[in-house]
Amino acid sequence: MNSLYRKLAFTNMKNNKQFYLPYLLTGILSVVMFYSMRAIQGNSGILKMRGGESLKIILTLGTVVIGIFVCILLFYTNSFIMKRRKKELGVYNILGMEKKHIAKVLFWETFSTFIVSVGSGLIIGIVFNKLLTMILYRITGLSENIPFYVSGWGCLQTVELFGLIYLATLLYNFMQVKLANPVELLRGGNTGEREPKTKILLTVLGVVCIGGGYYIAITTEDIMKVLILFFVAVVLVIVGTYALFTAGSIAFLKMLRSNKKYYYKTKHFTAVSGMIYRMKQNAVGLANICILSTMVLVMISTTVSMYAGLEDELDARYDGEVNVTVSYDRVPDEKMRDTVLNEIKNSVKESGRVITTAESVASITVGMRQEEDRIHLLEWEDFDSMSKMGLLGIVTKADYEAAEDIKLKDLEENQVAIISSFKYSADHVIFLDKEYEVAEKQEVSDADSAYGSIVPGGIMYLVVSDDAAMADIYGKIKAVTGQTSDDMETEVCYEISIDTDGTPEEKKNCAAAVRERVSVFDESDVPELNGITGYSVQSRQEGYEDFLRFNGGFFFLGLFLGLMFLMVTVLIIYYKQISEGYEDKERFAIMEKVGMSSSEVKAAIGSQIRTVFFLPLVTAAVHLSAAFPMLKRLLAMMNLYNGTLFAKCLLGTLLVFGVIYFIVFKVTSKTYYKIVGEQF
Repeated sequence: MNSLYRKLAFTNMKNNKQFYLPYLLTGILSVVMFYSMRAIQGNSGILKMRGGESLKIILTLGTVVIGIFVCILLFYTNSFIMKRRKKELGVYNILGMEKKHIAKVLFWETFSTFIVSVGSGLIIGIVFNKLLTMILYRITGLSENIPFYVSGWGCLQTVELFGLIYLATLLYNFMQVKLANPVELLRGGNTGEREPKTKILLTVLGVVCIGGGYYIAITTEDIMKVLILFFVAVVLVIVGTYALFTAGSIAFLKMLRSNKKYYYKTKHFTAVSGMIYRMKQNAVGLANICILSTMVLVMISTTVSMYAGLEDELDARYDGEVNVTVSYDRVPDEKMRDTVLNEIKNSVKESGRVITTAESVASITVGMRQEEDRIHLLEWEDFDSMSKMGLLGIVTKADYEAAEDIKLKDLEENQVAIISSFKYSADHVIFLDKEYEVAEKQEVSDADSAYGSIVPGGIMYLVVSDDAAMADIYGKIKAVTGQTSDDMETEVCYEISIDTDGTPEEKKNCAAAVRERVSVFDESDVPELNGITGYSVQSRQEGYEDFLRFNGGFFFLGLFLGLMFLMVTVLIIYYKQISEGYEDKERFAIMEKVGMSSSEVKAAIGSQIRTVFFLPLVTAAVHLSAAFPMLKRLLAMMNLYNGTLFAKCLLGTLLVFGVIYFIVFKVTSKTYYKIVGEQF
C-alpha cells in the first residue's frame, strides 16, 4: 500500500513541476550555501592566520543568518505550494481518500524533497567548497594551501537543520489538511479578496513610520546614537513599508479610481480595478520584495565600499609604515625627543630598511565640550550627553607646521591658533580659566581628521607658541584630571611616523624590530629613554592584513548573503507571477468575452505587472537614498570617510541589481502570460 502512496506522491510532484522544481532548486541552493559557510567557518586553518579570529566571527555570523533565512524561505515556498494544491487534495478527499491517506502522500512528497535537496546540496557543496574557500582566501589575501576535505560537522548540522525544517513543513501541511473540510480544500486555491476598505489610520501609521525612519537616518549625527537608532530606523522603515503597501497603496488606487479621466481608459480600468480587489494579498508580497531588495543593496554596497576603500581606511588609521607612540607624564624637551627618535631610526636601519620619510609630533589629546568662547574638559557626567563630546588636541606651532606642511602666523605667549572641524567665530578662547587671544583660525573638513565625523562635538586643535606654553597647559590639565579620577589622568604623547622601503614581509620585520627596541627603553641607562610611562608600536603592513581579513570577510559574507537575499527575491517574484496568473486567467477571459480585444487585454496586463513589480524597486531605491547619511556615518566608524566612493558603490550596486531585477521580471512575465491565456 505504501508503494501506491509513494507513486502517487512522485506523480503529483511531476504534474506540479512548475511549483516543485523551483522548490527543489531552492532547497538544493539553500543546502549548498549553509554547508559551504559552515564548512569554511569550521576550517581550522583560518585561526592560524593573522586576523583569523575576526574572520571566524564574521563567518559564524553568516552561518547563523543563512540558517535563519533558509527556514523562512522554505516555509514561504511550501505554504505557496500548499495553497495552489488545496483543490487537488480536495479532489482526492471527495474521491474517497481519507485524510490519513492524503497525509501519507504528503509525507512521501516531503521526504523525497528532503532526500533530493539535502543529498544533492551536500554533494554540490562538498565539490565546490574548495572553490569557495579559494575565493575567500583570494579576497582576504590569504596564501595558504587549501586541501580538499569534507566537513563532518558541516554535513551533520546541515542534515539536522534541514531535517527539522522539512519536518516542520510536513507538520504544517498535516494541519492544513486536518483542519480543512473537502469543500474548503476545493475552493482553497481560488479564494478571492473582497474589495478592501481604505484604512486611514494604517496609512497614516505607515507615513509616520517611514518619515520617522528617514528623519532618524538623515539627522542623527551623534555616533553613539547612530549605533542605537540605526536599528530603530530599520524597524520603523520595515513597519512603514508594510503599512504603506497594505493600506497606502489601496488608498492611492482608490484615489486613481476617483479620477475619471485616468480611470476610464481600458488599460487603466482593468489594472487599477484588479489591483484594488487583490491588493491586500499583493501588498505583503510587494513589501517583502521591497525589503529584501533594500537588504541586498545595503549589504552589497557597504561591503564593497569597505573592501574597495581599504587604502583610504589605512591612510586614516596610519600616518606611516611604522608608527610609534611614546607617553610621558610631562612635556618632553628637545633632548628627550631627539634621543627617542634617533633610537628608533637606528633600529630601522639595523633591520636593513631605508627610511624615506620621518615625522614626529608631541601632543596632548583630551575630551572636550565647547560652548561659545569657552572650552571645558570632558568630565564623567558629560558622558550622559555624547552629542556634545568633542576632541581637543594641544600642539606647539613648530610641530603642527612640520606635521601639516603649512605656515601659521607667529604666536605670542598668550596667543593660540585654532584649527577646527567647525566654525569658531570668537576672537578669544577661555580654557582652564585662562583667556587666550586667537591669532589665527582655520576650518577643516572632518575627513582631514583621523577621527572624522564620528566625533559629534567636533575636532579642535589648540596650537600654542612653544613647549613652555604647552607645559603650562598640561600642568593645569593634570591637576584637574588628577583630582577627579586616576583613570582620567592625561599623558603627553610623542608620536613618530616613519616610512621605509622593502617588501611587505620586510616592513613587518622592521616594525617588529622597532617594537623590540622600544620595549626595553625602561631598562636603558640613558635617562631620556627610561622616563617614558607607556608605548605602542603599530605597523601599517600588519594593519593592512588585519583590515584585509576583516573587510574581505565582510565582502565575502556580503556577496554570499546578497546572493541569498536575491534568490529569495527572485523566488517570491516567480511565485507571485504564477499566483497572479492563475487569479487573472479567468478574469481576463471574461473581459475578452465581453468585448475586449487580445491587444487591449495584453496592454492592461502589461500596465498592471509593470506597476506592481517595479514599485518595490523604486521604493527600495528611495529607502537607500534616505539611509545614505546614516550608513556613511557607520562606515566612518570603520575608518572609511570616503563618501564619494560609497556613493559610487551604492549607485553601481543599484544599477546592477536593477538590471538583474529587470531580467527576472521579463523571464517571469513569460510564465504569467503563458498561464493567463494561449493568445500570448
